Amino acid sequence: MLEITTDPAHGGRWTSLRSPRREWLWHRPAPERDKAAPGDAFVDAGGLEECVPTVRGLPDHGDAWSRPWTRTGDTERVQGDSFTLARTIRPTVDGVRADYTLTAQPGFRFVWAAHALLDLSGNAIARMPDGAATRLFPEAAPLLVEPWPTGAPWITGRWPTPHGLPLHRLGPDDGTAVGAVVDTPLCCVHDDHDRLALEVQADGQPVSIALWRNLAGYPRPHPYRSIGVEPMLGRVFDLADAGPDDAACVPPSGEVRWHLTITGDCRCPATSAPKEHRPWT
Repeated sequence: MLEITTDPAHGGRWTSLRSPRREWLWHRPAPERDKAAPGDAFVDAGGLEECVPTVRGLPDHGDAWSRPWTRTGDTERVQGDSFTLARTIRPTVDGVRADYTLTAQPGFRFVWAAHALLDLSGNAIARMPDGAATRLFPEAAPLLVEPWPTGAPWITGRWPTPHGLPLHRLGPDDGTAVGAVVDTPLCCVHDDHDRLALEVQADGQPVSIALWRNLAGYPRPHPYRSIGVEPMLGRVFDLADAGPDDAACVPPSGEVRWHLTITGDCRCPATSAPKEHRPWT
């Protein structure tokens, strides 16, 4: 069983994701978060952020985190500059399910991420299907043997060690920070005896799992440890880098619907992607 707490007044952030054994969400002191307004630089307080219509780029971490949300019954809602996002979070037998609806003009393209920063030990590992296509981004360049291709927004390898980087290992801290996007809808985190599974499903839209493995390498000059496991609609951090198939797109109905499930059971296949899922390259 998992219990969720959100903060609609301050960007709709998930402030708690608690199992009977532990709190899963990482936090850091950031009192300035309470005064944040649209246009402000992102304030990293931890928890789980709703990042939309981009993660990196402009506005940094999207247009929802700095806006107050409203609540009607079980549904929370935020009005952005070009969209409305609604979510309804309900308990399930083995965890929680969040149902989302984004309403915007047909053709509106966006990236969404459940930007979950998890409080994990140095023994933690991430399990996703072996061989899944994995995009690395330019901050990985110093960690690679081969030079970064000039002007490339990303390079593609295979999970769990794209281009030799053991991304599944989530510690101990080594002063590095690297982001990746993995072609799978499901990630299971193992931290000693504890398990957490995160899965996103959306008909007709690209889905993936973003990983932000910050092992006390960011930000400079005062880095801290933060591990992001981020179910996504889209395949890039920055909407400006998205190719034709790398972002979600609002259909003629004017709505995109998807759902996120989080459970305490590991359901991730270790060696192959789900049969209905077609890898991209």
